[in-house]
Amino acid sequence: MTLQKVFIPYGGYWSSPFCRWQGALAQEHSLKLLATTALAALDARQMAVTSFDGVVLGQTVTQAHDFYGAPWVAAMMGVPGITGPTISQACATSARVLSVAAAEIETEFSECLLGLTCDRTSNGPHILYPDPGGFGGKGQAEDPVWDNFNYDPYAKSAMIQTAENVAQEAGITREEQDEVALLRHEQYQDALSDDRAFQRRFMVSANVGRKKKAVAIEADEGVFPTTKEGLAKLQPVLDGGTVTFGTQTHPADGNAGIVLTTRDRAHSMGRDNVSIQVLGFGSARAKKGYMGMATVPAAQRALQQSDIELGDVTAFKTHNPFAVNDIYFCRELGIAAAKCNRFGSPLIYGHPQGPTGTRVIVELIEELVLRGGGYGLFSGCAGGDSAMAVAIKVN
Repeated sequence: MTLQKVFIPYGGYWSSPFCRWQGALAQEHSLKLLATTALAALDARQMAVTSFDGVVLGQTVTQAHDFYGAPWVAAMMGVPGITGPTISQACATSARVLSVAAAEIETEFSECLLGLTCDRTSNGPHILYPDPGGFGGKGQAEDPVWDNFNYDPYAKSAMIQTAENVAQEAGITREEQDEVALLRHEQYQDALSDDRAFQRRFMVSANVGRKKKAVAIEADEGVFPTTKEGLAKLQPVLDGGTVTFGTQTHPADGNAGIVLTTRDRAHSMGRDNVSIQVLGFGSARAKKGYMGMATVPAAQRALQQSDIELGDVTAFKTHNPFAVNDIYFCRELGIAAAKCNRFGSPLIYGHPQGPTGTRVIVELIEELVLRGGGYGLFSGCAGGDSAMAVAIKVN
């Protein structure tokens, strides 16, 4: 059933720049940075932080004191009277944050919610799990960021292996992956044209602490130059494989947020008389070890819930940690690769996990506004061979 009551104020969303692993945001506590960035974004949009009756927080990489999650972020933002859940669903965290918030709006449990997402893959925690029964009482250690990239305890393989599995089964070649990676890089350049005109529609600076003065990070950091010749020179990461470092994303740090509310509140909080409606969501899981395939059934279910056809969709965006995923998604749905991920995608500007999908959905909204409205579809894969999708309408 299509959602009827869930809207996003035009301009009621933002993203910080995404900065490469161990880059400009590597020393920042992601929850503290999220609070300051969100406050600055709301202030610039003349949205009072007291407007919200709850917050939904999405985060996947643990940090000091994040046990207190959403209530702590709200308190740091100056609204200690509101609270909400903290969501962690790997790379589907952003979409799940929106679905939880949307359900509260649709059921009239809440009227105006702040969906906030953040992560810092840099300087991730090193965890020791006590094991008194271990050899000499020695515990078990885990580096949650890297160990989970490299091993799914159910599929018993690394993330990159899922891309290779999809490539082999779907007959996706190395050359096709290079071609799509180059296309996605060119699309990202469109977002940088005219002094980053597209990105300035939604991107806010991240102010990081320094001993003498704060430094404002204004733009993405870590996007590497990409050429056909350069891609062709790279060797596959896995022996006998097809995926190179040029056809997969890179870990990053950042945050992003979206306001969800009722139709009337969205109209009063937004600008330019633009209506943005959240129509529906889809969730799916592929067979073991084939993560990239899950985006297709997730997208189909989102379309079904939203009561729209694939042919009705004006703009498509994906969370594409591997070029393989993009190729499979477009091939299965019959979409031209150039019609998907206009103005860039995580394949190029990086993947902080929790906030990745939020930024992509924000870009989807702005693309639709530039097109004069229409239906938009986002679909993104996640660990555990899963995916979530979101359908929206702009007019």
